[in-house]
Amino acid sequence: MRKLIFSLLLLIFSALMCLGGYLTLKGYHYYKEALEGQSLEEMAEKIRSSKNYTPIDELPEMYKNAVVAVEDKRFYSHGGIDPIAIGRAVYHDILAGSFVEGGSTITQQLAKNQYFSQDKDITRKIAEVFMATDIEKAFTKDEILELYLNSIYFGNGYYGVGEASLGYFGKEPSQMNDDECTLLAGIPNAPSVYAPNTNPQLARQRQAQVIRQMIRCGYFQDASVNGVLASFTISGLNSSEKSLHQKIQKYRILLPPAM
Repeated sequence: MRKLIFSLLLLIFSALMCLGGYLTLKGYHYYKEALEGQSLEEMAEKIRSSKNYTPIDELPEMYKNAVVAVEDKRFYSHGGIDPIAIGRAVYHDILAGSFVEGGSTITQQLAKNQYFSQDKDITRKIAEVFMATDIEKAFTKDEILELYLNSIYFGNGYYGVGEASLGYFGKEPSQMNDDECTLLAGIPNAPSVYAPNTNPQLARQRQAQVIRQMIRCGYFQDASVNGVLASFTISGLNSSEKSLHQKIQKYRILLPPAM
């Protein structure tokens, strides 16, 4: 009986190994085809040639810290792939019985946005890993973050941090205050949901999550979220409706209960 069970387990293991090898090879070919269609240099040049491209040294530290904290807190220490985040995502996906969490790093998101579809497909995910590894070899961390921030979608038709800052706040990114920085950092997670000119309260709730994560990552000395938020009021949010603008001016972030 034990021998039969062992044989079955060995057969299952072999089948999984074969499947894994097949998917990896398929993902590798997907990655190679994408790279042949557009080199990394061409990808970077396309982003850098956008109208409101903003160099990373012109972005406020608060904004950069907020993005890293909420999107990829180990960004500056991993090699493009974060095994801890992937393990957590796999665990949550197994519990949910579907793809509910991706575990993607900022580098992987850049690879996905510039080379692949948004479909949650394992072959695409493998191709994304290969591409992210190449991106990490070709660019510095700051260059990767700069390319990412200048190409992601912020809702309301705004692509890149330059367009988003001008569109939502009427100012260059370098002029954003702390409140605006942390608000903007939360939008790309779900742009249609968190666009501040259409869903100001949801945008503020997301902002609170961003700041909570920044506190966990050690960006604020004050352990009290409400203490950090007390001085935050958004200024100059562009809106065609004066009443909406006034509502946002008066709104204060209420920290959602911790999960």
